[in-house]
Amino acid sequence: MSKRILVIGAGFAGMWSALASARLLDQVGRTDMEIALVAPTPELHVRPRLYEQNPNGMRAPLQDIFQAVGVRFIQGWVEHIDVARQEVTVATAGAEGASQLVHFDRLVLAAGSRLFRPQIPGLEQHAFNVDQVADAAELDAHIGSLSGLPDSAARNTVVIAGAGFTGIETAAEMPARLREVLGENAAVNVIMVERNDAIGPDLGAGPRPVITQALTELGVTWKLGSGVAAVDAHGVTLENGERIEATTVIWTAGARASALTAQIPAERDKFGRLHVDSSLKVKGLDTVFATGDCAYAATDDEGNFAAMSCQHAMNLGRSAGHNVAADLLGVAAIPYSQPKYVTCLDLGPWGAVYTEGWDRQVKLTGGVAKALKTQINTEWIYPPRADRAEALALADPQRIVVA
Repeated sequence: MSKRILVIGAGFAGMWSALASARLLDQVGRTDMEIALVAPTPELHVRPRLYEQNPNGMRAPLQDIFQAVGVRFIQGWVEHIDVARQEVTVATAGAEGASQLVHFDRLVLAAGSRLFRPQIPGLEQHAFNVDQVADAAELDAHIGSLSGLPDSAARNTVVIAGAGFTGIETAAEMPARLREVLGENAAVNVIMVERNDAIGPDLGAGPRPVITQALTELGVTWKLGSGVAAVDAHGVTLENGERIEATTVIWTAGARASALTAQIPAERDKFGRLHVDSSLKVKGLDTVFATGDCAYAATDDEGNFAAMSCQHAMNLGRSAGHNVAADLLGVAAIPYSQPKYVTCLDLGPWGAVYTEGWDRQVKLTGGVAKALKTQINTEWIYPPRADRAEALALADPQRIVVA
């Protein structure tokens, strides 16, 4: 019986894990091992772009690539992981309640992350988000429908809850998107709400002057030091009691690793990510690897850990895929390392800001940085062509991509 590597998830980490495993098996000429990948659809959802218009267009097909390199796609949703029995229960797309058991010799958990939704009154019922394609499409349709409502300050107001990476990128897009729907002369009002005392608290002080300049020139304002206490159909109430009337509230505050990580009997960090060693094997387990947003992985020897971002997920995926196959083959692993860290933050029509290093030293701003961001978003993070040789070459774990 052939051995099986099972990858859970078709995001950046999952896709590259499958391709990297296929690359190593191809290199050693092994055809007696199966690589299978389970996900709801054979698509890469280009999640970093979901703050843009037309989120339904942010899907990249993967079936042709998988067929080209010999990855078996299993369509379904993972319901249960039994590490001891080395099997996964997959709910299939067929009859209601249908499921199948899939055995694995090695597992790569690349199930990504989901938006953190705390128990705030009205949040689930009344707030939009840009976490998944369907969520972003719902927001897109809502914005398009605003012109059918009576003109009012609330109709023309968007509240962005959270002033982190996603919140800033979403806010920077909103004034232009609102005016496209409501008219160029509409008095639009985009307000960011952040519990911390600074915009971009996790981005640090380096790029903050550029970010605040861009947002100010775009007409975005912000309220700091008090988070959202409640959301309703007509706006938000802040923790300090302040009321903001708004027809559109967008929640962007934080992410947590897939709930499937809780089914793995191992240590997790505060975001639910599994502690892994340098090969991305889950610490304390012999058959399970974690990668992407499911992994708490050191990027270097300086105390830095991978962020929950596609920049790290792509390279984490390549490393996990190579190393899980190496583990089965009994060959040496290639330790994961990603010492170079950059950020490229989209600032809407104003441009972008590009930084290097964990201290985020600003290197490019405005239109030049925007051109780089556009290249990243439309070229670098997309899947390779369905060409076997090209796809396997790009899956090299030592080919570090900074995006």
